[in-house]
Amino acid sequence: MTKGKPNPAWRAFLLHLRNTLTAGLLLLVPLLITYWILDLAFRGLDGVFAPIVEQIFGWQVPGVGIVLLVALVYVAGVLAENVVGRSLIHAGQSTLLRVPLISTIYDTSKQLIESFSGSTRTGFKRVVVIEYPRSGSWAVGFLTGMTRNEMGQSLGVVYIPSAPMPNTGWVAILPVEDIYDTDLSVPMAMRLTLSGGTVSPAEFKKSPLELAPSVGAGPTATK
Repeated sequence: MTKGKPNPAWRAFLLHLRNTLTAGLLLLVPLLITYWILDLAFRGLDGVFAPIVEQIFGWQVPGVGIVLLVALVYVAGVLAENVVGRSLIHAGQSTLLRVPLISTIYDTSKQLIESFSGSTRTGFKRVVVIEYPRSGSWAVGFLTGMTRNEMGQSLGVVYIPSAPMPNTGWVAILPVEDIYDTDLSVPMAMRLTLSGGTVSPAEFKKSPLELAPSVGAGPTATK
């Protein structure tokens, strides 16, 4: 072995170890996050309802928390899918939106989740890129709105998600000429963020952002 040069077998082992550990993390981290959220919900429900069930029936019912969690999600889904349920949900949401502080937190959270699902008119339906953090480097984001500055210049509002948790990030307001449309779909952009870039498109195309005739009407795609 040449002095100062690593052994090829050792380099191959380190490469294998790195790739294997990366694959393991990509497999386990989403499972652990899912487990943590479900465990948190289970413990919360179990801590509230297990004593009540025990008092009623006189014995402990193991797993009552997970049963109630599934039932709660199912009932919420049933309510969301029928007219009466939607009316009740709307009434409840309206009540929450009238409560100071709670209204701000709830409304912001609701809009963010709806944006990621793409279920509303204001959802993340358009993937763009901006030149950041330096010239020649590109950050993937979602065009969420349009505005103007005091000089009447058209500006785009871009949400830049953080990897690997796209529900956190930062907002950039910048001239439309500094924003570029892409041919990336929202699911692809989400996978790119969630995987920290390990899942990426073979190629993507960008083009200058074009505006609708009226900025107030919102941006239009240039596909």
